[in-house]
Amino acid sequence: MELSLLRSRTFAPLRPVYSPCHFRRPPSRAFFPPQPPPPSQEDRGCSRAMRTRQEWVGDWVQSNDTLVRALPIIVGGSSLLCVLLNRAISGIAAVSDASSSQSRADILTIALSVTDILAGLVWLSIRPKSISPVVPRGVDCKRVDPDVSTSALHELLWTWDSLMAATCCKSLVVVYGRNCILQIGVAASSPEDGKAVNVDAQKFIQGSLYTSANESKKQSYLANLALYPGRTELPFLPANTQALILQPIGDKGIAVIGGDTIRGFTNLDQAWIAMIADKLDATLSKS
Repeated sequence: MELSLLRSRTFAPLRPVYSPCHFRRPPSRAFFPPQPPPPSQEDRGCSRAMRTRQEWVGDWVQSNDTLVRALPIIVGGSSLLCVLLNRAISGIAAVSDASSSQSRADILTIALSVTDILAGLVWLSIRPKSISPVVPRGVDCKRVDPDVSTSALHELLWTWDSLMAATCCKSLVVVYGRNCILQIGVAASSPEDGKAVNVDAQKFIQGSLYTSANESKKQSYLANLALYPGRTELPFLPANTQALILQPIGDKGIAVIGGDTIRGFTNLDQAWIAMIADKLDATLSKS
């Protein structure tokens, strides 16, 4: 009987069961924002013409600096003269009347004219000081410590050539291991014999400039050397040295770089000099 019941019962066909991990989403297409169309020939021509016009205006202003600074005086004086002529021609009384709109307008015009004249006078009195390189007063010098190895000497001379060609550097002094291993460029002349003043390394090391730079381990940039009292610690540099960089070389030395222009060393120059100092330290420490 059980067998007959099993035969009479029908079973539904089994369906395969898939887990969610069996289904994979098709890769989605990456979204790329629409690219702007390239500028046309007409747009390029317009931008080029606008740039040329701006350069022309800048050149004209630079070549007519005095006239541009006097423009407020010209405008203010012309406005003041027009107000006086208007008063004389129109027949209005010279005494200002607060109830008259014309009098109030004239007062405002006179105030603006006087303001323009004063602004022009300020523009003419305040002029930016032109900064130009100076010729260092001294003698050419090239002194090298005889104990310096050949590889270190080549590295030092390459440093000097690079600094002189790429920056405003005119004097270079390298003190390493409590000794002056290089003095090159323009040096101060001795009043006795007219020769270059020797670098007293021991005295320089005891000074405040060397001490502060060695303790901070950071580059010290004196953009206008004439304003710093520590100038007296550098008797071996020309008297009219304009700018100075004190660059530590590792823990044992320092490079004194003198320039011929106030604020002549740019930020890029300073970063480049710091990298050269690291290279020098690696070379000198092996010699």
